[in-house]
Amino acid sequence: MSPPRAPPFVSAVSFALFDTLVDADLPDDPAGAVGDELRDRGVDVPEDWTDAYRETHVDAPAGAEVPLPAHVSRALASRGVDAPGNAARRAVVAAFDPTVTTRSGAADAVARAREDGPVGLLANCAVPELVGRVLVRSDLSRDDFDAIVSSVACGWRKPDRRAFERVADALGIDPEDLTHVGADPSVDGGIAAVDGRFVRVGADGSGLRID
Repeated sequence: MSPPRAPPFVSAVSFALFDTLVDADLPDDPAGAVGDELRDRGVDVPEDWTDAYRETHVDAPAGAEVPLPAHVSRALASRGVDAPGNAARRAVVAAFDPTVTTRSGAADAVARAREDGPVGLLANCAVPELVGRVLVRSDLSRDDFDAIVSSVACGWRKPDRRAFERVADALGIDPEDLTHVGADPSVDGGIAAVDGRFVRVGADGSGLRID
């Protein structure tokens, strides 16, 4: 059930997570990292695993997020390999287990935005549990946000308009009343498709202050 709609004069801010509020040392070689974790769980990883990992195995609609464990399971199956139990999910979660650094000014920016209206988090992330673990390891917390929407949970990735619609709905506002803060115009700038406002964060963290 959606929350009650906010009055029309209320605006809200959503933040991207990675490269905006935090820096996380995610694997440079995801296929290799996942492959190592699969082997540790007794899975017979095929010799051409890197090729299998890079291939498309789930016929998803444009803009949809494919959960990485589902992709890994299908990639293994394409080579005749079975991953018993939830080995694929456990391997993916273990492979993406980052050290997290909160960007300078991030906590203050979220706190400042909360003074003016509801605040959300909208993260592209195909790995289950990762957004929650990143927040726990950062100087931020779930309580800092009125809504947390990840692509793996809602099913849509930025820049697809449906991702922004989901976080706006969770915040109880219309999409055009949403300001989205992020680092990548080609992804976070998708807010323009719902007539919202995009604020770009620079590599040095500039742009985190919302005025």
